[in-house]
Formats: sequence, structure tokens, C-alpha cells
Amino acid sequence: MTGREDDEVGRGKEKEEEQDDMSIHSPCKAPPSSASSLSKEQSQVELELTLLEALEIYPPVKLRGIHRHFVLYGLMEYLGRSFDRQFTADEVLQLLDRFYNIEMLKSDDDDIEILNHEEDFTLPQSYFDKEETMA
Repeated sequence: MTGREDDEVGRGKEKEEEQDDMSIHSPCKAPPSSASSLSKEQSQVELELTLLEALEIYPPVKLRGIHRHFVLYGLMEYLGRSFDRQFTADEVLQLLDRFYNIEMLKSDDDDIEILNHEEDFTLPQSYFDKEETMA
């Protein structure tokens, strides 16, 4: 081999190595720190999409009132099955807070008063009148 051929072969090897390893100066390759943030971002997008799918089954309107805990539990279970990990109620509420104003979904004090209102139950007198006529 001549000196010129050696240079061309040497440059060719450098070029191959640079293409294979993608040099750190290459614009095609993201810096290592952003590569992990990209995967985090992608998993975050998947999480949000799965949450939106779950909201088709468990509508956010039902997060208001007496169904609140059942819907929240359903969302936790749906996300847990989709990602093979446990989700807490706080995590689900934080995710929901990105799309909805959670403060608006909190129950009013009026609802609590209605739910806590106790009244003695009695059958109407007409029920007893019918019973007497049958006997």
C-alpha cells in the first residue's frame, strides 16, 4: 500500500467509527442528559394518554359528590393494570390536575350536610291500614 492509500483507509475507518458511534458533536444524536429526559417525557405522555383513556370509563364529572372515591379507585386500578405498578390517590389527583381544575370538583358543604342529615324512618299510616284490611 502506498502512503496515500493508507491515509484513505485511515480516514475511511475514522468515518466508519464516527458513523457507528455517532460522535458527540453530531447533531443527529441528542446529548446523554436529554436522552433520559426524552424517555421520561415519552413515559409521561404514555401515562397521560392512559389516564385520558381511563376517563372514558370513569368520567371526571363523577369525581364530584358521593361517587368520588369509587371513581378515584377505578382510575388507580386502571393505571395500575396498565403500568404494572401501584398508583396512589394523590398521584392520580396530580395527573388529573393537569387537565382539570380539581378544586372545582371538590364537594360542597351542602352535599356533606345532605349526606349527614339523619331522619327517623317510619312507614306511612296507609301501609298499616292496608295490612289490617287484608287480615
